[in-house]
Amino acid sequence: MIDPHVHLRDWNQADKETLQHGMEVALQCGIDEVFDMPNTSPPLTTEAAILKRLEDADRCRTGVRYHLWAGVTSDPKQVESIAKLAKALFPSVIGLKMFAGHSTGHMGLVDEQMQREVYQTLTDAGYEGMVALHCEKEALLKPALEDERDFSSHSLARPVEAEAASVRDQIRLSSEVGFKGHLHICHLSSIEALGIIEEAKREGRRISLAVTAHHALLCSKDAKDHSLYAKMNPPLRSETERSSLFAALLEGRVDWIETDHAPHTLRDKEGGASGIPGFSGLLLLVKQLIEQGAEPSLLTRLLGSRVLQIAGLPEREISIPAYDQLSDLSLAAARAYPYDSFSKLRLR
Repeated sequence: MIDPHVHLRDWNQADKETLQHGMEVALQCGIDEVFDMPNTSPPLTTEAAILKRLEDADRCRTGVRYHLWAGVTSDPKQVESIAKLAKALFPSVIGLKMFAGHSTGHMGLVDEQMQREVYQTLTDAGYEGMVALHCEKEALLKPALEDERDFSSHSLARPVEAEAASVRDQIRLSSEVGFKGHLHICHLSSIEALGIIEEAKREGRRISLAVTAHHALLCSKDAKDHSLYAKMNPPLRSETERSSLFAALLEGRVDWIETDHAPHTLRDKEGGASGIPGFSGLLLLVKQLIEQGAEPSLLTRLLGSRVLQIAGLPEREISIPAYDQLSDLSLAAARAYPYDSFSKLRLR
């Protein structure tokens, strides 16, 4: 299986996870290829940092194919140089990542003009590869509604309309400057945003979307259980949104599943950090999709073949763990981290 969205930490965040540990756990779960995100510490926004990250990952010798997303900043010169580097180092550098809103790492480009300039710079540089997007419009966030004692309030502070508006912005801004690359909307959490992306696809835009296990299996009510530490960006949504996204997976309306695997220390989670380990939940989602009648061809598409197609990687076999192994593998993955947001699902 391929996981196109992981945060393997390491470096200044080695207390959360190392590259070695993350890839070892991924492989135990049947994930043999990962795309690592750039909001590391220090971030993957320079040639030196990217080359070091690739070297460190290669030294792990886990058998997992490793790629990374290079981060873009508000500096046009950085955007131009990182685009050239991405083309030169493809497929080790699988594409670019823009945070159209702040999340862990504070790499957000929250101003609409900044976002437009990124697309303009990429267009001028002739970049036509992938741009992965974290979509939450900062102007529509409602931090006053956040209750630090209740993680479910995170869904009120970062509402659906913030995600939907940001998705619209990225489609519009990239179109206005003639950007010819591929937009990938990460960790979609709302059916409204899905509809916006489907409309763009009908209009011929190069665009894809992914759904995580936590958005397909958990809802905002689950976040009320403090012991699950179910706080992430974008947050868990209503049961209606959750069930709609799960149905969209079964209907083939989603390009792929990605975990957004983002471990923290338990101390950081108690302090309100956003992000959860994702490998355990992926296996539980696969299990539930099978139980709801997902065909092998759909699972293969969601867990790797569509990623290969859009990323421009060679076709290869996508192996999925046997159904009767999924629960045990999920439990083993959960034990590799100090907390598990999916533990309730094993009791249902």
